[in-house]
Amino acid sequence: MKNFRFLGACSAAALLMAATPGDSIAQPADSKGEHTHEMHSPGAVLTAYRDALVALDLEAAGVNFAEDSSIFENGKPEGNWDNYAAQHLGPELGHFHSFTFPAYDVDLRQDGHYAFGEERYTYRIELHDGRIVEREGVATSVLRHGDGGWKIIVYHSSGRPPKRS
Repeated sequence: MKNFRFLGACSAAALLMAATPGDSIAQPADSKGEHTHEMHSPGAVLTAYRDALVALDLEAAGVNFAEDSSIFENGKPEGNWDNYAAQHLGPELGHFHSFTFPAYDVDLRQDGHYAFGEERYTYRIELHDGRIVEREGVATSVLRHGDGGWKIIVYHSSGRPPKRS
């Protein structure tokens, strides 16, 4: 039943993004979001999540996700935030010396208590062993506004090696 609810939410999100003009908000990479448990705008939530990754702060990253979130990375279902943090992102961050986003752009559309984000970015990871990982990435997100402010309920990110000229 949960999968059908998720598929329905994704279908609705896709239809709304395609058919609803809504408000489109672009935020430059240097904008700073509020790092509180009650986020006042969907853009602040996405910015706070990115900033938490840069700080390698798993706890700060997690406050941006709803308990019933669904996370996907490179086409693989990762479960909710708690599972993703414990099984994937947390162990990964332990190998990182630094994580930066040299280029970052986000477009947001809001429709009532839901917002839909499209992020385009490059990222650079320096590992503790000195290796460097550079990627181009995209992410789509669905955020919901509730009693705790805006929270991410669906997040899908993917990355690939940068194109060489």
